[in-house]
Amino acid sequence: MNEWNRDDLAAFLDHDESGLLYFYTPLCGTCHLASRMLQIVEELVDVKMGKMNLNYYPDFAKDLAIESVPCLLFVQNGTVKETIYAFHSVPYLLEKINNN
Repeated sequence: MNEWNRDDLAAFLDHDESGLLYFYTPLCGTCHLASRMLQIVEELVDVKMGKMNLNYYPDFAKDLAIESVPCLLFVQNGTVKETIYAFHSVPYLLEKINNN
């Protein structure tokens, strides 16, 4: 999964794209587990995905109403459709992606 910056996110949202946006922090142990699950998911589905270190973009936490990390945003046509914080398992994530 590619690391995105402010410009990548703006382009993604401004062009009404759909996909997944993953927010994390490097010192978060749960984020490391979530990252490994998303690496597997990325190999199984054809969905645009990006990740961002929330430490560098604290304004996004406010703008996107991110309450904690790890955080996965389901974006549809440039709008956040769903936000999840509990990743549970790879099958759970695949089911969520297929339902969105």
